[in-house]
Parts: sequence; C-alpha cells; structure tokens
Amino acid sequence: MRPIKVLRIMNRFNLGGPTYNATYLSRFMQPDFQTLLIGGLKDEDEENSEFVPRSYGLHPVTIESMRRSIGLKDIKAFFALRHVIKKYKPDIVHTHAAKAGLLGRLAAWTCGVPVIVHTFHGHVFDKYFSRANSLLYQFLERLMAKVSSRIVVISENQYEDIVNKYKICKPKKAVIVPLGFDLSKFAQDREAKRREYRKAWGIDDDEIAIGIIGRLAPIKNHKFFLDAVALLMRQTDKRVRIFIIGDGSEHAAIEKHAQQLELSYANGKDTGKATITFTSWERDVDCATAGMDIIALSSLNEGTPVSLIEAQAAGKPIVSTNVGGISNIVIPNKTALLVDMGDTEGYAMALLKMVENEQLRKEMSVAGIDFVNERFHYTRLVNDMRKVYMDLLQQKKVI
Repeated sequence: MRPIKVLRIMNRFNLGGPTYNATYLSRFMQPDFQTLLIGGLKDEDEENSEFVPRSYGLHPVTIESMRRSIGLKDIKAFFALRHVIKKYKPDIVHTHAAKAGLLGRLAAWTCGVPVIVHTFHGHVFDKYFSRANSLLYQFLERLMAKVSSRIVVISENQYEDIVNKYKICKPKKAVIVPLGFDLSKFAQDREAKRREYRKAWGIDDDEIAIGIIGRLAPIKNHKFFLDAVALLMRQTDKRVRIFIIGDGSEHAAIEKHAQQLELSYANGKDTGKATITFTSWERDVDCATAGMDIIALSSLNEGTPVSLIEAQAAGKPIVSTNVGGISNIVIPNKTALLVDMGDTEGYAMALLKMVENEQLRKEMSVAGIDFVNERFHYTRLVNDMRKVYMDLLQQKKVI
C-alpha cells in the first residue's frame, strides 16, 4: 500500500495537550501515513511548543496568519490553508481544536479532500464566551460537522456534550479516541528529579508542595484555587507551599488576588519562602511534576487536561474541580479527589485531606501509575486512529 498523505492542522504551536497529540500521531503513524504538520502562531504570553514535534524528528510549518483571536487575518489563513492543500494533495485532512477545525475543514471541503477528520480537544460552548457567542460557535460547529467524515472526541463526557447536549453531530459520526502520550519520562528517575527540583526551588523535605500547571487564563480559575488555599492555610499545621507553573494573561490578576487574601507570593527562584511561587513555564515538566507532592487543577471547563494524566504517570495524587472530561481521565477517590465547581470549602477540605494524610497520597500514587499507563499510552492512540483512518479511506474508496 502506498503511503497515505495526511495534512494535520493545529490551532497554534502553544504548549499543551494538542501539540503532543498531533506530534505522536504524526510521528508514530509512519510509514503507512505520511504527515505534514502545520499550525497557527502562538500568542505572546504562551510558551512556544515547536520543540515538541522537532524533538521527534518532525518539521512543523507555521501559518502566521492563523491566530487565536478572530479577525480579518482568518481570511488570509483560510487561503493559506487552501494553498497548502492544493500543493500537498492530502488524502486526509485532520484538524485539531476550534480555529483549525473551522478554517481547516472549510478549506479541505472546498478543495475536495476525500476524508476530513476533526478532533475536539475541548469545546468553547461553556464558560468561555457570552451566550450569544456560544450559540454562534455551536451553529458553526454543526455546519462544519456536516462536511466532516468523522468527529473525534477524547472522552465519554465530551461525547455526551458534542452528541447529546449540544447536538453538534449525529451519534454515528462521532467516535471516542482518548488521548495518548509518551509517559516514559515521568516514570524515569523520579526520586532524583524530585531531589533536584526541590533543591533548585528551596523546598524543604518537610514541606508539602502543591503544584497547579497550565496557562494563567480565566478558564483555569486560579482565583478559586487561591480562595481554597487561603482556607487550607488556616486549618493545617503542615508546612505547605504552592507552585503556580505556567504563565499567561491573568498573571497580574492572580498576584493581586493573592495579595487580597494576604498570601505571600514571589516570582522565580531565590525569593525566600513565600506561600505562593510563580515559576513561569517549565519545559522539563516531568521534573516539575516530580518535585510536587500534590497536583491541583481548578478549571471552569476542561477537555482532557494533560497535567493530570502526567501527574498520575509520575505517581502524584490530584485535587481537581469535577468539570468536562476530568472524571474520565482519573479514578475518583482512587487517584484524585474531585470537587464540584464553585465549592470553595469542599476544595479546601480535599486539599486538607490530601495534605494531612501521607498514606492516602501513597495509595493514590500507585493507583495512578497503573491506570494511565494502561489507558493513555501513545501506542493505544495510534492504533485507535489508524482504525478510524482505514475505515474512512475504505468507505471513500481511496484505498
């Protein structure tokens, strides 16, 4: 069989789950599937992720006119995508996330690409925009679903949202393909990484480090997290430190909120023993995760948050809001304590329970490692997607 040509289109090359997902599919579906990976330009407050595909021998191409914000550049991006499609002549166009999905699928449809696949890595129908804008995006997604050969969702909860709650597509058009990752580095040299990271950031052996990893953006709800931390600090005698790992547009607002809560904070290393430390982005996230005792998440909405999968691979217990697809990627009460969104006291109590109970943390550590290695390894992802592609290619009589 000749190599099948795939054009894989990402929103933008910013650090996060979609970059890893697109990278593993592009690299490990070779040689049967020959992939060109393209994506938009990251925002200034985001960490560039092109080093991820390059580390796997890929050569990603950036479409500079495709940006996160909506504007006239989208028209330019659409024609740039059409130009790539006409030149590359793919058998499959596979888009990842909203902006790439809208522009990429429209370009593929107008160029007559036989197989068009879209992956929802989350969705923007809830907690992102006004009701009017959310309804507009739902309308656009329904239109794009009509020109799609298959809609890929990454969790059971997301399937419920896309198919039943928001009615984006018919059930027969959607398929669940959970994300997959190269989790090996999170299992390797965990104790050595822990010692090194804690030494670098001045974390004492008797201090319990809680890390929250990701963009500092409104949807991540860091202020809620700090509200719970403030309650935690009044109820425990343990020495607890908080590490906010990442950066973004909400940095200053989160600092201001910490100040209002009378929580001391600092930026970077060598800044004393502040309760909260802003580390900015960490490329060696396996080392950062190893240095923590607990990983937290407080988002208003999520698809499949990578930080929680990586936390379990590294043997770290989790406290998180119970939103989106999170309950599908952890084992509630076995690898993570999940709390209803908005329940500040409940979240603080979950943190307290984890901080005070070392045995619980150890039990969750073991359960998490076994769970994610079985369910979220990239080999399972590649095999699942190969089946999706082959079924569609046969239906369209491409092969």
